[in-house]
Amino acid sequence: MLQIFFVGMGGFLGSVTRFLLVGLVQGATNGTFPFGTLVVNVTGCVAIGWLSQLLEARPFLTGDARAFLVIGLLGGFTTFSAFGNETINLLRHTGTAAAGANILAQLTLAIGGVWLGRMGAQLVT
Repeated sequence: MLQIFFVGMGGFLGSVTRFLLVGLVQGATNGTFPFGTLVVNVTGCVAIGWLSQLLEARPFLTGDARAFLVIGLLGGFTTFSAFGNETINLLRHTGTAAAGANILAQLTLAIGGVWLGRMGAQLVT
């Protein structure tokens, strides 16, 4: 139960950080391209890659601390970091076919899900 609290607190901090950083970057670029989201996704992916490798080499954090940082903070900051980390793990442990299938499935189904949700909402409105 305590681990759920740590995940929730990390998620809160990650989400607030994402909100602030996206606003800061978008305000600085004054464009329609989502540079803020791109910066968050790349930053989150670098952070989860660095932390995951470090924890594999030297497991110095407790399970609660890992839950706070990896699932909560980085998960709240960007779920794209989890997608990137899981894809690299598939590549390392299973091979290119599984990693490629994950990329294709995640992007196709996620973007398709956005489209489907929008179409469903349009039918209602």
